Amino acid sequence: MEDLPLREDLRGRAPYGAPQLEVPVALNTNENPYPPSPALAAELARNVEQAAAGLNRYPDRDATRLRADLATYLGHGLGADRVWAANGSNEILQQILQAFGGPGRTAMGFEPSYSMHPVISRVTATEWLPVQRSAGDFGIDTADAVAAVRRHRPDVVFLTSPNNPTGTALGLETIAAIAEAAPGMVVVDEAYAEFRREGTPSALTLLEEHPRLIVSRTMSKAFALAGARVGYLAAHPAVIDALQLVRLPYHLSAVTQVVAATALEYADELLGQVKQLRQERDALVEWLRECGFAVADSDANFVLFGDFADRSAVWRGLLERGVLVREVGPPQMLRVTVGTAAEMSAFREALLQVSPEQLL
Repeated sequence: MEDLPLREDLRGRAPYGAPQLEVPVALNTNENPYPPSPALAAELARNVEQAAAGLNRYPDRDATRLRADLATYLGHGLGADRVWAANGSNEILQQILQAFGGPGRTAMGFEPSYSMHPVISRVTATEWLPVQRSAGDFGIDTADAVAAVRRHRPDVVFLTSPNNPTGTALGLETIAAIAEAAPGMVVVDEAYAEFRREGTPSALTLLEEHPRLIVSRTMSKAFALAGARVGYLAAHPAVIDALQLVRLPYHLSAVTQVVAATALEYADELLGQVKQLRQERDALVEWLRECGFAVADSDANFVLFGDFADRSAVWRGLLERGVLVREVGPPQMLRVTVGTAAEMSAFREALLQVSPEQLL
């Protein structure tokens, strides 16, 4: 690429991507380990077949039916005019930054957090302003966060609840205080919202009183549709109008729209799997702590754990035993996705074989 007239701010950067390795137990990308049921798969096949008969025509440009179905799923009195959908939550985030970020504008996030927030900020020529989370519990101190927002006056603020890679959720009072102080848009990334522990509220409840608040979601996790690439958001109707200024024409294919709408019809079944994963996660957290590992409280479908003197050595040791986890977040920690009971058993066995001498 050295000979190409690449943008100078992109030179020397590497593309985003977790390792894609063929292993017996892949627990590194926060996917749902349960595939669609035979009944859902059959219904998907029927509906995609019907959609295929019209693939010579462009899809519904505004994804009208899907947005209405997503609004019904979210509840909180939302209508289709307050929901938008795109190809994965990453395209949602990109459209937000295309509309409200860009050259001469800034985006702020609280790290460690989702690594795509700064990546998408940079590729949209938006300056990234990182603020560190609390060292102990990986939370956000409300007063400190408000002070940072008032000092830097970012055009876009990213919050994540539950947070990736730590799994920690934010209290509504913190989100509301930041939304009150922010001069621009506040995005609450709730990609793992369905995995939260009982009683943990959603930022959707704050939309009415904060018209510049955006809550983004995905169907990749709870709905087991990582391969379909469906993300969506809820916001004020004016925000939806603004995003349509930057979305590509017919950006969401007819097949994608029908797949997502079909999965929503099976929400009860799919969320039943989420309940199983929450139970498996809580059991994993308890086991890790009993074994002497430091573990962040998790409201997601993954767990951040350590502390390791050499986490790369532990990562390699797990990989040699057929278990792939993620090196991400604080340098002494690893992140493991919650899988099936059998996958968790394999992870436990491998971890005990490679980790004791590496604990700090």
